Amino acid sequence: MSDSPLLRPYRNGALDLPNRIVMAPMTRGRADDSSGVVNPLTKDYYAQRASAGLIVTEGIYANVLGKGGPGIPGLVDNAQVAAWREVTDAVHAAGGRIFAQLWHVGRMTHPLTLPGGATPLAPSAERIIRAKIFTSQGLVDHVMPRAMTTAEIDATIEDFAIEARNAIAAGFDGVEVHGANGYLIQQFLAENTNQRTDRYGGSLNNRLRLAVDIVTAVAAEVGAHRVGLRISPDNPENEIAEQDPQGTYRALLRTLDPLGLAYLHVVERGEYAALADLRPRWSSTLVANFNGSSPTTRDAGEKVLDTGLADLFSFGRAFIANPDLPARFASGAPVSEYIRDLVYGGGAEGYTDYPALQATQV
Repeated sequence: MSDSPLLRPYRNGALDLPNRIVMAPMTRGRADDSSGVVNPLTKDYYAQRASAGLIVTEGIYANVLGKGGPGIPGLVDNAQVAAWREVTDAVHAAGGRIFAQLWHVGRMTHPLTLPGGATPLAPSAERIIRAKIFTSQGLVDHVMPRAMTTAEIDATIEDFAIEARNAIAAGFDGVEVHGANGYLIQQFLAENTNQRTDRYGGSLNNRLRLAVDIVTAVAAEVGAHRVGLRISPDNPENEIAEQDPQGTYRALLRTLDPLGLAYLHVVERGEYAALADLRPRWSSTLVANFNGSSPTTRDAGEKVLDTGLADLFSFGRAFIANPDLPARFASGAPVSEYIRDLVYGGGAEGYTDYPALQATQV
């Protein structure tokens, strides 16, 4: 198993990785809900998984109005920065590399989650109808979001840049801008959620503008070589409907590719074959991810790398119950299944208590 393409070192630009296995960002909901400070166990959780070529953290809010639910961490004040510094120190001590995912959920939140019962912000007043959202009071209906003013958009762009600066101060090796999964940036990209008539809506270039402005601001703040972007073209999650994902994301890459970002993280989910279409249009590192109904297998990741559709492959759910996932892939050992009911919230159970392979063999 050791000849797996997933286990080969990767070097490109600022990325110097011992293998091509990325730990994908996954919400775990264990931060202090009032302060946004990460749980003390978080340093152990990520350090246990430091054998990944690269770790990308759970989404961290760039502004408290972008907080998606209970237990979501922030990176906007000194206490939050100090707590994340303990995490990055632990990961680096274990030999790992870690990027912070910068996140604003837009309409994917609720007044029960936001300070002062604030109304969620979005490109336009377009409410999620079919699904419910998790809050401190359980699953509830979505509320009608409020369309952001241009001043609020400008402030949000600055918030992302400040969070990126805070991430580097906290010891992260870089940052990943979350432009996927139906959150704020994708809400601006998608026609059904962006009904604006100003410079941030209407034409394709206008719908791209927020994504471009945020990535450009973050790159200017910390260096493009430290910045990744995650996208999920044609992803219907959170009631997103993109009429022309091929046209939208080809145009986005034409604009962003010259910046020389650290990587593009492409989540393939939907009818559009995003990896095959976008790989030739991206000149630096490409990370692939499949967001299917079950955790992605080693074989699926190897096939993507073997066919040249990506340079790195990110695994999410497989890392929850397998902190030493690269070692399991190398030895051909079985991959344990995670306990679904323990993914979000709680303490050590289902978080830091999954054993490594050597521990199971004692």
